[in-house]
Amino acid sequence: MAAEEEVRDALKECYDPHIPINIVDLGLIYDIETVGDKARIKMTLTTPSCPMAGQLSEQARQKVLALDSVSEVDLELVFEPPWSKEMISDEAKEELSNLGFM
Repeated sequence: MAAEEEVRDALKECYDPHIPINIVDLGLIYDIETVGDKARIKMTLTTPSCPMAGQLSEQARQKVLALDSVSEVDLELVFEPPWSKEMISDEAKEELSNLGFM
């Protein structure tokens, strides 16, 4: 049986190609649900016109599918609410600031 925390940890291995922070700490993951061996994820992008949308969502899907406890992933890209910098975790904001991104 897949656990939400296990899925979240797997998603922390996915990085936005333009920002050196994982997609969880960037605030791109809106919801994770697990039922048995299935994971349902709602995620967004920093911008709806992100040219890496397909690559980033597929990377997230593959990281979760690599878990022994997951056999199916339903990943939905959503844009409501729109992503904003306020969704970034405090730790990631500090790291981005140290790197000169903020």
